[in-house]
Amino acid sequence: MINSSSDNVNKLNSISRRMFITGSLKFLIMVGIVSRLFFLQVKENKKYLTLSDKNRIREWKLAPVRGEFHDYFGNVIAGNFEAYQLHIIPEQVEDFRYVIYRVKDLLELSEKDFKKVLKKKNEIKPWETLIVSDNLSWKKFSKINNHLYDLNGVKPVISISRNYPYKENFTHLIGYVSQANEDDIEKVEAIKKNFVPGLKVGKVGLEKSFEEKLIGTNDIERYEVNAYGRRISQLEFQKGKKGKTLRLTIDTEIQKLTNKLLKDQAGSICVMDIYTGAIIAMQSSPSFDPNLFVFGISQDDWQLIRNDPMKPLVNKTLQGNYSPGSTIKPIVALSALENGIINTNFTVNCRGHKHPLELYGQSYHCWKKEGHGFMNLRNAMKQSCDTYFYEVARKLGVDKLSVTAKKFGLGKEVFGGLFNIEKKGLIPNTQWKKNALGQSWLLGETIITGIGQGYIQITPIQLCLMTAQIANGGYKIYPKIVVNENEKNQPIDKFTPLYENSKNIRLIQDAMYASTNEARGTSYRSRINDPKYQFAGKTGTAQVKKITEKDRELDLKTFEIPYEERDHALYVAFGPYKSPRYALSVIVEHGGNGSTTAAPMAKELFKLIIDRHEIRQLMDNKRYLEV
Repeated sequence: MINSSSDNVNKLNSISRRMFITGSLKFLIMVGIVSRLFFLQVKENKKYLTLSDKNRIREWKLAPVRGEFHDYFGNVIAGNFEAYQLHIIPEQVEDFRYVIYRVKDLLELSEKDFKKVLKKKNEIKPWETLIVSDNLSWKKFSKINNHLYDLNGVKPVISISRNYPYKENFTHLIGYVSQANEDDIEKVEAIKKNFVPGLKVGKVGLEKSFEEKLIGTNDIERYEVNAYGRRISQLEFQKGKKGKTLRLTIDTEIQKLTNKLLKDQAGSICVMDIYTGAIIAMQSSPSFDPNLFVFGISQDDWQLIRNDPMKPLVNKTLQGNYSPGSTIKPIVALSALENGIINTNFTVNCRGHKHPLELYGQSYHCWKKEGHGFMNLRNAMKQSCDTYFYEVARKLGVDKLSVTAKKFGLGKEVFGGLFNIEKKGLIPNTQWKKNALGQSWLLGETIITGIGQGYIQITPIQLCLMTAQIANGGYKIYPKIVVNENEKNQPIDKFTPLYENSKNIRLIQDAMYASTNEARGTSYRSRINDPKYQFAGKTGTAQVKKITEKDRELDLKTFEIPYEERDHALYVAFGPYKSPRYALSVIVEHGGNGSTTAAPMAKELFKLIIDRHEIRQLMDNKRYLEV
C-alpha cells in the first residue's frame, strides 16, 4: 500500500516536470515567434516593404538621347531618329519556346536571323535583356503590339538611334556609333553608368572623342506589374538629360565638294582658316556610309569595305604618312633664309639629266630632263627646280631644316590628342637617325630631304597647318574643329611669331604666288585671274619607288605606269592672295603629279571657299553681337 502511494507520487511529480518543461518550451517558442514577428513587422518593416514593392514594381532604363553634331551654319550632320525595337527578358517568359516561335512568325524572321536570336539568348543571363530586333518597321512594331496579350515577357521599345544624313561626307571626321561592348563599358565611366542593352556609343572620330559629352543620361520608367510580370500601370517617369549638341567649324557645302573632287581616288583634302585655325573641311577618301554600322554591319558590307585596296577604313588626313615632295620647298627656302645660308641673289645652274649633282657615286637629277638653267630663289620655287634645292639643303643641313619644319607644325600632332589615331609623321635629323637606326647621317640623305623625299613623313593636316602659318605672315595658330560658343570668332591680332625676319616670310609668299600665277609656274594652268579668287600655291610629286635609269629613258606617261607605282600628287595653297584667309592641302595617292591632278582641285575649291566666306562672316558677326 505504501509502495503504491509512493509510485503515484513519483508519477505525478514526473508528469508535473514534463508539463513544466513542455510549457516552458511552448512559452519560449511563443516568445521567439512573437519576437520574430515584432522584428519582421516593426524593425524590418521598411526592408520587407521595399522587397514587396519590388515584386510588383519594375524599373526600366531607356537608352539616353545622344547629343547631335551641327555644322557651322546649324545643319544637322549627325542626328537621331526613333527606332522601333523588340526586347525579351527570358526569366519573365513562362514558355520561352512558344513565345520566340510566335515572335518569329509575327516578324517573319528568316532562319538565319532566327538562329542569331537563339545564339544571343544562349550567351546572356536569364535576367538580361535579349534584343530580338533593334530596327523594326512601323508595320511589324504595330503587329507585335497588337499581339502582346499572347506574348508574356515581350517588350516593344521606342528607342532613339543615330542617323548620318550626309552619309560618307563626314565619316572620317565624325566617325560612327555602334553597340557598346565590354571594352567600352570598362574604359568609359559615362557608358558604364548609362548602359542599357543595345546602347550605341562612339567607336571612332569625334563620336568617340566626345563620348562623355554626347551620351546624355537615361530616361527611367517605373511601372506596376501583376503576378505574371505583365504591366498594369505606370507609376513614375523620370526624364533623362539629352547629351550635349556640338557645333563644328565645318562648312557642309565645302565638305561635300571635297568628297566629290576625291571621288574614286584615295587621298585627302583639308581647308583651314589661317587666323582662327578653324577647320572648314577635312575629307579622307575613299569613305563609306557610317549608317551601315549603327545596327551592326552585314558581313557582305564589311568585307567590301575591309578588302577595298584603297583602304576606306584609314583616315588618310590624320593617319596617312606621306613624303611631302616639293611642297616642303617653301620651308627649305625659309629655313635657309632665316639661318642666313642664302639670300635672294643666290643662284644655281640646273643643267638637266646629262649633268646631275654627283655625290659619293650617287647621281641626283632634276625632274626637268633638259634642266632649268640659272635659277634664283623665286624662279626655283616657281618652277620647282630640284637641283636648286639640292644645293640649298646641302648648305643648310638637315638639323637646321628640322627646327624650322617643326616650328611650322610638321612632325607633331595637330589636334593634341583629340583623335587617338592621329600620327605625328617624321621630321628627321642627325640625332634621330642615330637613336632610331644606330647609324650616322649621310650628306646624300640631306640632299633628298631638301626635295621632300627620304625619311621625312608628314600628314595632310600638317601640310595644311604649315601653309596656313606661312599665309598668315608666320604666326602660330591652333587648329580647332569644335566651336566654342563663348568665343568671339574673329581674327586674332596677336600671335606667337615663328620667324626671325618677317621679310623672309613675304619672300616665300611671293615665290608661291609666282608658282601659280606666272608663266612657267608649275600650277600656272590652275590659276584664277580674278583677284577675288586668286591664290598662291606649291605643287608636289612624291615618289613611291626609286626611279631607275631605265625608267628615265622610258619616260612613261602616268597612265602607262601601274597604279601602285605611280607618284603621289600634292598641292598646298592659300588665298585670296591679296588678303589671305584660307589655306588648303590636297593629296591624291598615285595621282601622278601635283600640277595636273591636285592643283586643279584647289582651283575649284577656292571659288566655293571665297563665295562661302561672306556667308560665314555674316554668321560670325551675328555670333559676335550675341556674345
